[in-house]
Amino acid sequence: MPEYIFYKTATELSSLLAKGELSAVELATSVLERTKSVDDKINAFISFDETDALKQAKESDERRKKGESLGPLDGIPVAIKDILAIKDQPLTCASKMLENFVAPYNATCIEKLKQTGAVIWGRLNMDEFAMGSSTENSAFHTTSNPWNLDCIPGGSSGGSAACVAAGESILSLGSDTGGSIRQPAAFCGIVGFKPTYGLISRYGLTAFASSLDQVGPMAHTVEDAALLLQGIAGYDALDSTSFKTEIPNYLEEIKNFDKKWKIGVPKEYFGDGIDPEIRQATMDAIEFYEKQGYDIVDISLPHTELAVPVYYVIATAEASSNLSRYDGIRYTHRSNLASDHVDLYFKTRGEAFGEEVKRRIILGTYVLSSGYYDAYYLRAQKIRTLIRNDFMDAFKSVDVIITPTTPSAAFKKGDKVEDPLEMYLNDIFTISVNLAGLPGISIPSGFTSSNLPIGLQIIGKPYQEAELLTVANVFNSEHDFHLKQPQI
Repeated sequence: MPEYIFYKTATELSSLLAKGELSAVELATSVLERTKSVDDKINAFISFDETDALKQAKESDERRKKGESLGPLDGIPVAIKDILAIKDQPLTCASKMLENFVAPYNATCIEKLKQTGAVIWGRLNMDEFAMGSSTENSAFHTTSNPWNLDCIPGGSSGGSAACVAAGESILSLGSDTGGSIRQPAAFCGIVGFKPTYGLISRYGLTAFASSLDQVGPMAHTVEDAALLLQGIAGYDALDSTSFKTEIPNYLEEIKNFDKKWKIGVPKEYFGDGIDPEIRQATMDAIEFYEKQGYDIVDISLPHTELAVPVYYVIATAEASSNLSRYDGIRYTHRSNLASDHVDLYFKTRGEAFGEEVKRRIILGTYVLSSGYYDAYYLRAQKIRTLIRNDFMDAFKSVDVIITPTTPSAAFKKGDKVEDPLEMYLNDIFTISVNLAGLPGISIPSGFTSSNLPIGLQIIGKPYQEAELLTVANVFNSEHDFHLKQPQI
């Protein structure tokens, strides 16, 4: 078995499995042993079932022996953010509220993964109910960044990013409401892809903000992200927001495109507040594309500065509504100190929700309340339309848009916990993409002088994932940033 097999890409491993040079059990064992050796430092997982993972791997090997392989993902380990339902497995959302909850059904994306033969394993740590940017809001533990254990991995999909970066899984699934896939991917030096809203079913994804949430792949390379996207994209009648659109062969598309794209560079994303090393890495990437013959076009997205306040009105309003179901009466934590049914509701929520979740519920309830709905929520929805229109106007003259993924590299644990506003501003470059429902990807684009990863964000047109992945792959495949490994 090759050394460090857990750091090989999914496409490489798929080829080895197909040739019979590697078994799925060998691959799963390598990943499991790696996890057991480093996760006491990383804390990427909330839980995992070693026996079940090996059972799935054995079944994959048996299919291959019979010539019944289910495709390129058959036998490839995929770890899952603990916000997606897998039947008979815990579904905690990193919250005390759901600490003992077991999912009664599979999310649609999990069902689709099972049909590909992927080895689905592990429940990954996250910010509680996906509310956070550092994974410090988990009710169980804080995940560490594999590149510097004193730093956060980003959030809310911090466990999903850290486990891939540390070699604890070949691929992972995260969810992205305001940057929760792209930001941790940037901080951990991997690829994180947020598809167009509606491309992947949200059925079985625990809701935070229903008009913003989207499931997406996290991987070492753009090709791997495309491979995982292929397995989970598509219309689903169980999700009323699912969109009917043709799903191309993403891997083939990104290899065959030879068009020289027009790339937009928005001036609003290069103002004050960006770390100079982040700015330089982004400018270097733009220069790379220019040398490849791509047209670089200066554009403006004039409502960008309103994205953060608009997001934190809309997202908290939807969170307030979605989290009202956790009442201590049906399937959640239940307080033992309540004196009556009303007290039960208050005490249960007071005990089981963390501070950030409470903060967002209170804010969301406020902006939806009588007398404030028009002033805040309705106005935010109107500005959201203006933000989307900015992008659609820009896409009349360009194919994709390039920006930094984050204004800074990963920060130290505890640095921003006491300042929620500063924490919220960490997602300033990613939030607009969710508000507009667009696809966005973060790819590794360099390292700081402190050896912390830097991410490059590329934003695409709605449902033009193939175009976006192609442009991202041009950079990813011509640089070796994704080949570097943290020393843990």
